[in-house]
Amino acid sequence: MIEIDGAYGEGGGQLVRTAAALAAVTGTAIRIVNVRAGRARPGLAPQHLAAVRVVAELCGARTEGLEPRAASFTFSPGAPRGGTFRYDVRTAGSVTLVLQAALPVLLAAPAASRVTVVGGTDVPQAPPADYFTQVLLRHLARMGARVAARVVRRGYFPRGGGEIVLDTVPGPLRAFELDAPGRLVAVEGAAHVAHLPHHIAERMRAAALHALGSAAASAWIDASVVEGEGAIGQGGAIVAWARTEASVLGAGRVAERGVRAEALGEAVGQALAADLASGAALDAHAADQMLVYLALAGGGSFTTREVSAHALTAMWLIEQFRPVRFACEPAGALTRVRVRSAGAGTP
Repeated sequence: MIEIDGAYGEGGGQLVRTAAALAAVTGTAIRIVNVRAGRARPGLAPQHLAAVRVVAELCGARTEGLEPRAASFTFSPGAPRGGTFRYDVRTAGSVTLVLQAALPVLLAAPAASRVTVVGGTDVPQAPPADYFTQVLLRHLARMGARVAARVVRRGYFPRGGGEIVLDTVPGPLRAFELDAPGRLVAVEGAAHVAHLPHHIAERMRAAALHALGSAAASAWIDASVVEGEGAIGQGGAIVAWARTEASVLGAGRVAERGVRAEALGEAVGQALAADLASGAALDAHAADQMLVYLALAGGGSFTTREVSAHALTAMWLIEQFRPVRFACEPAGALTRVRVRSAGAGTP
């Protein structure tokens, strides 16, 4: 059993979720201490607890101390397994963050799986559902992963109740070396609101297109209203993504009370335009999320505009479980992130 300091680096829920996933994939028993120690409300919040419990179910893990607001717990995994699973976070905790923790385990299982998670599909401080499906899953498809996701129902803070179904077929992942995105193919996106006036989605869309500048010439962003059983409660989000020859770059924002629709759309358009202008291969959020998969594939590299505190914490954590080493080096105005086997001439 290895001990992980949950307060290391960024010290948030991502560390807890990623540690559980890596423990399951590598068969390593762990004890995590100081869980989210630096947060205003430390310990395991409902969505972190849900993610660890989902991973535990997917690998038949034994746990001790896994309870709300726990500052430490142990996790002793069995072998990953396939099958049909359903989980309810029982709050507006993020479904996409729970699925991020589950995905590496599902891809390492011996059989196909269908996982349904109920909670918040588009909530603050988490990837919106459309970013998960249109950006993260596209990157995984390039690595050979067979994953499909379907948003059955949208759910927002504070009620939750949204539902995403994930289907996976396990198999080996291919590493990639991605220094540049290549030629722009198309810019696409989706702005939606639920049980709110259509003009709010239209305003998000218009602001994003305006902020995209010259890239808007090839852009198509849908604006829609989700009614009836398609969503629980009121909410919304805007996500835009740029498909290129070698990659996909994305940006998203979730609607919040007191934040104007124009501000959300403008933030998305500006972020995507900046990534396109920079020549980065991955946006900062994808750069963070893809580290685990590159490590499991045995190596690779990419360029990005920004290496976040989340990403640096993930690099440190992954090195505790896998015989790999990460390196960040300047690449003009960008940063190149490399991951190599620890025994294969790590830079």
